Amino acid sequence: MPMNKACNDEFFQHGNRRVSRLLKGNVLLLPVCVFLMLLTAGCNIMDPSEEDHSPESQPKSASISIVISSLGMTFPAGMDENDNPYLNYIEERTGLEIGVNLPPPEVYNEKLDVIMSSGNLPDMLHTYEPVWFDNYVKQQAFMPLDELIDKYGPHLKEKIPPEVWDRVRYGGKIYAVPSLNEVTGAELMYVRKDWLDRLGLEPPETLEEYYEVIRAFTLDDPDGNGVQDTIGLTLMSKLGRSSPFFGAFGTQRNTWFERDGQLVNGSILPETKETLAFFAKLYQENLLDREFPLNLQNNMFEKIENGTVGLFSAAWYDTRGPIAANMSKDPEAVWMPLPYPTGPDGFKGVEGKDIIRGYNVIPAESEKAAEVIKFLDFIASDYKTLKLGFENEIWRWEDGAIVTDFALHDKHLYRGIYQSLVDVPDQLLFKERLDSLGDFNLYNNLQMIHSHITPNAFYGVPTPAMTKYSNKLKNLEDVFTKIIMGLEPLDAFDDYVKRWKEEGGDEITKEVNEWYSKQ
Repeated sequence: MPMNKACNDEFFQHGNRRVSRLLKGNVLLLPVCVFLMLLTAGCNIMDPSEEDHSPESQPKSASISIVISSLGMTFPAGMDENDNPYLNYIEERTGLEIGVNLPPPEVYNEKLDVIMSSGNLPDMLHTYEPVWFDNYVKQQAFMPLDELIDKYGPHLKEKIPPEVWDRVRYGGKIYAVPSLNEVTGAELMYVRKDWLDRLGLEPPETLEEYYEVIRAFTLDDPDGNGVQDTIGLTLMSKLGRSSPFFGAFGTQRNTWFERDGQLVNGSILPETKETLAFFAKLYQENLLDREFPLNLQNNMFEKIENGTVGLFSAAWYDTRGPIAANMSKDPEAVWMPLPYPTGPDGFKGVEGKDIIRGYNVIPAESEKAAEVIKFLDFIASDYKTLKLGFENEIWRWEDGAIVTDFALHDKHLYRGIYQSLVDVPDQLLFKERLDSLGDFNLYNNLQMIHSHITPNAFYGVPTPAMTKYSNKLKNLEDVFTKIIMGLEPLDAFDDYVKRWKEEGGDEITKEVNEWYSKQ
């Protein structure tokens, strides 16, 4: 085999770096590695057209270890969380060697607890749970970061607003580098327009009109196959994808509302009981997916893709996911967004997302805190490459617009594992990036959501009682599903409210209102 062809082999694309990892991992591989280094010495490993994404690369000066979430992402063949072009790019630009640990997403929070109690701590952990963050800050488990950010975090200071830094301060000190939510909410209603047309129905707007469409989609053979095999409305387990219906009654679960000058949790409002009664009526009449308590995202997506579902609360990106997959399978399928359902008292709206997406914390004992802040500062500084991918490889500018190679874009989605650690949205590129992904209405979906967000009246750091009781109170909501299925009467909601208050809710409410009185 000619030498230049050997150098283009997949194995040699990151030759010196991969040899370094082999050496670190197994001394027995030393003879092989020596051979490979000798071999690569005569090769032009860094083909500029394919590999040189780091013209400002620095020599490696230090190593850090981090624990982060995979976000459910997978890596292309031959790559992993510690060896891929995007991590290589970050390392080359920062001069750091970064050891990445990805606990399984299904048990991520539990694994973080195990790590914190292990005595063998990494240099950085990323959490999505404010209560988890709050709990360990109060145990003095994390390092204050103010001086480090002042010295090593110019882009962090520039791109993260002061009011967000205030959310991660305790006793006047900053204890986390926050990652921001790029979007303010997630859900909006989508419907099969071809089914509406076949049945002679108009797009619904009021909750009553939604009910009629759901009934017709279940009973009137909207797909025209002569079999009653369609689902009028589907939800996910634990009432996932139900927010617009709660909004129709003027409430949202676990959102705080002002009532008579005091803040009250939406989960215990009478309006929530009304929403459960609406869902219970649908379920009793077989108009709601009978399997919804078991629906994980994959189950629900499969039903949509296979043409079983004609109306559901979609995530803003589902037009590029299960909706696109359904239209690919069925050329006659046409989907359209709907107005949020308007309830009997004129309410409509959808649950919002907290401005903070996640928290990067540094254990108090870490000796690499400066290096961690440099790493996070680089991620904040390089939105374009880490968010969009390598320019002129995954995307390019063409006539003032971004043109994306979809296959490569999707193959390298794993870059979000690193980029999302410090998400600092760039509004100048936001619409262009979404539009470049194809005709999926993504930007318009987000605009629709943004204009209908139900604001959360509480936006402070978790109160002590939240840290203590939140998980227990969340588990009490299991009764909501039982009420909908008819396993418990509707009045079981009143017992739930009583328990919620007695088992920590009243204490949380008192603390929330103490915070509210100071705003």
